[in-house]
Amino acid sequence: TAPGQQLRALFYVLPPGESSFRTVEEVPDYVEKSIPFFIAFIGLEFAVSWVQKHKLPGRINDGISSLSLGILSRLPDVLFRSVDLISYIYIWNKYRLFELPWDSPWTWYLTLLGVDFAYYCFHRLSHEVNILWAAHQVHHSSEDYNLFTALRQSVLQKYTSWIFNLPMALFIPPSVFAVHLQFNLLYQFWIHTEVITNLGPLEWVLNTPSHHRVHHGRNPYCIDKNYGGTLIIWDRIFGTFEAEDAKVVYGLTHPVNSFDPIMLQLRPLAHIWNTFWATPGFCNKLSVIFKGPGWGPGKPRLGLPEEIPEITGKEVPFNPSVPGYLNCYAVVHFAVIVDLYTELLGTVTLLSQGTTLLRIAFIILSLTSFGLLMENKPTAGFLELIRCLVFVGLYKVGYLRSQFASLGYAYEV
Repeated sequence: TAPGQQLRALFYVLPPGESSFRTVEEVPDYVEKSIPFFIAFIGLEFAVSWVQKHKLPGRINDGISSLSLGILSRLPDVLFRSVDLISYIYIWNKYRLFELPWDSPWTWYLTLLGVDFAYYCFHRLSHEVNILWAAHQVHHSSEDYNLFTALRQSVLQKYTSWIFNLPMALFIPPSVFAVHLQFNLLYQFWIHTEVITNLGPLEWVLNTPSHHRVHHGRNPYCIDKNYGGTLIIWDRIFGTFEAEDAKVVYGLTHPVNSFDPIMLQLRPLAHIWNTFWATPGFCNKLSVIFKGPGWGPGKPRLGLPEEIPEITGKEVPFNPSVPGYLNCYAVVHFAVIVDLYTELLGTVTLLSQGTTLLRIAFIILSLTSFGLLMENKPTAGFLELIRCLVFVGLYKVGYLRSQFASLGYAYEV
């Protein structure tokens, strides 16, 4: 059945016979169709964590921040086709050397390995090249580790990752590539959890929650380890594997301490800009961009391991105190934005470009406002008042629409 296929797609267990297509247009949007399963698994994670540890696996402020970043990362796709597919199809049409059969199981398995190896290469460079890290660090900025964290993605990262897939466009059909690009992404959702401990022999081959917890850690033993997407074999081959050992403390070595999705995207770029101009010498300036985030004049390419902050076990996550009613307010209003976002995805082909841009701008305004509310910033109340007035105005004149017409009056209230 279709729901069964979507569920199995999350775990990369849709075999070639069920997931091979002649053209790109026939390839389902597995990611969008998996959204109900994301919600169901998040609920399951909360239930299991409560039973196991008598506590929830995350915090409201961090969860809203992660979901906001996930929505923000998908907004460009509302306006443009995926840059991964555009570039891949261009190379395929212009420069392919030969064409593997789209319906061969061997092509399917080769693409599985090719997409995952390309992801390993890109992911590793995203930690070792400062300008790439500035985009990727968004995913590591959470100090919680749960399924919300999987949805915390960068707006900018996709505009560099596409390059690593292009060699496959010389011989692998775009329809096969489009399937595995989604499967590789979907697989990485369920490994962002602490409720699964060890998977036995599968730990030798697959990327698992245990391996990926290490990757998200800021303990010195966790830094720059376990880059795999679906498979962990690349890390074992190239010497970047590390097994989970001491309790992992999550987040960045130098936390950003913000829930504002725009700030989380742009602050690292501002840091590179300031460092670039403050660093003397042309070669050193280039090194600021293309060497590791920990590099400085006179240091190795990836910086000095001894400069990584030690973990004491007493680290306290960024968690500004806000009244309980404000958390409830943010959750309710965020749910409204999720509804509006989902409705936008379903109707974008019917909307004018002006209406689409207006809805996107309102969603970005809302996500920013929620972030400032969670930080208890003095300006948050004023911005939220403006946002609510804008919402009522746009809803009254029909520029915003809910999926559920019966909720229109409730939304205005």
